[in-house]
Amino acid sequence: MSEFQAYLQLGFDHITDSNGYDHILFIMALCTIYTLIDWKKVVILVTAFTIGHSITLALATLGLVSIKPEWVEFLIPITIVITACLNFFYKIPKSSFSQIEPSSKSRYPLALFFGLIHGLGFSNYLRALLGNEADIVNPLLGFNIGLELGQLIIVFIVLSIAFVLIEIVKIQRMSWINILSGIIVGMALSLILNNALFRSMTGMAEN
Repeated sequence: MSEFQAYLQLGFDHITDSNGYDHILFIMALCTIYTLIDWKKVVILVTAFTIGHSITLALATLGLVSIKPEWVEFLIPITIVITACLNFFYKIPKSSFSQIEPSSKSRYPLALFFGLIHGLGFSNYLRALLGNEADIVNPLLGFNIGLELGQLIIVFIVLSIAFVLIEIVKIQRMSWINILSGIIVGMALSLILNNALFRSMTGMAEN
């Protein structure tokens, strides 16, 4: 296996790892208001997120940007809570084939901005893998593509479940959005609480 392939696999495994489910929750929160019929809108949204995390992933890995890991670990669940809470205010468009609805336009710059924060989280993991390697271009590219492949699979799964429940099972679309968003908010708040307790216990141990 080449170095590129190895880092591609690592990137894919990192985004799909159930033990580090914060990034999965964010992707789910982004996609909750959509179904398979909205795939074009989702591609634009995910591309905005991709651009954001690619920028900071590259900058942080190159050592041009540095933020304490504990701040990144705190901010990522915050991005999840905000994104999921916005879903509660979503207004379903009159037509599935209409243009981008006003109630979701703000999601695109938000996905880009929050992508910058998530890129810092990815970079902490990638820097640990790279160690003292001089050439980081291939690892960086492979890791980023691996992230995107895993991300697309998550998106496809969420949209497919939404399509089945809404179009076949006939669950009300807003019920699906509210229930899933509520679950995501609860899990993200749990992450925030766990991080706060961990920092508190670590601080007590140091003292």
